Amino acid sequence: MTSDSVTNGYTNGATNGYANERTPLRPGIYSPTMTFFDPETEEVDLPTVKKHAVRLAQAGLVGLVTMGSNGEAVHLNRAEKAAITRATREALDEAGYRDVPVIAGASEQGIKLTIELCKESAEAGAEYVLLVPPSYYRYAMDEDAIHEYYTKVADGSPLPLILYNYPGAVAGLDMDSDLIIKLAKHPNIIGTKFTCGNTGKLTRVALATNACTTKSAGSGYMAFGGMADFTAQTAASGGSGIIAGGANVIPKVCVKVWNLWAEGKYDEALELQKVLSKGDWVLTKAAIPGTKSAIQSYFGYGGFPRRPLKRLPKEKVTAVAEGIREVMEVENSL
Repeated sequence: MTSDSVTNGYTNGATNGYANERTPLRPGIYSPTMTFFDPETEEVDLPTVKKHAVRLAQAGLVGLVTMGSNGEAVHLNRAEKAAITRATREALDEAGYRDVPVIAGASEQGIKLTIELCKESAEAGAEYVLLVPPSYYRYAMDEDAIHEYYTKVADGSPLPLILYNYPGAVAGLDMDSDLIIKLAKHPNIIGTKFTCGNTGKLTRVALATNACTTKSAGSGYMAFGGMADFTAQTAASGGSGIIAGGANVIPKVCVKVWNLWAEGKYDEALELQKVLSKGDWVLTKAAIPGTKSAIQSYFGYGGFPRRPLKRLPKEKVTAVAEGIREVMEVENSL
């Protein structure tokens, strides 16, 4: 470890003074799960939420994230958020996947509100929370304000925090590696999701925190890539796994790429990564409506997002299905 390396007392899910027992986060593929709605009323469809969670666990995912950006958390009230997290945990337990932890998105704009949502997430069955920095008052969110937000929330949250660096969702706020490494010294901050796509930043943080990798448990800190588009690259950078929206559709391919790299089959991993990246880009461009339409096209459920997100016209539904055909052929072969 380098001189600025950190050890946060958290070893791959072991106790850290904030909980007596917690399912360890393992290296591998996670997915920010979609929230499903009745197509007419737009009420939450909990049976489909549960069905989807089990399908992803069966495909080899090692953890699920509820109430992330893919879960349309900003379109849900607090009771709906808790119900979805609870239903996901129940579905996994009922299907025999008790070792698959649930991470809940619990971002709010204020420290007090965020701590409240962390507590509600714990009551609903989540074991970790994923938080973007506050951004509504963008002019005031300098490094000191972000540092205070995360450390105060970490002090008050019953669940360990995963930092969520997603500039596109927070008015361009992009935490650099120095700030993330500084925050990682808090014993209740145990990981970062890099949806910024900056593998150099991920590499620096993984090194400084002695992050969990395919080869070593390290300190237990989790350095997650944020898109299936750079699954092999995250593994090569010393990362801990991927929290990938595309894994809602192509979980087995994501798992296969990760496992090939872990097995030292680097050329095979990179060849399959090319197919994965091509298909994942189709889903990324089509965003939530397109991801749901892809699930509908290939798995017979999925439906539509909650308004004001638009429903795709028929020609775009067809285009998305056709655009991922190659990667879906691989998915169905696994």
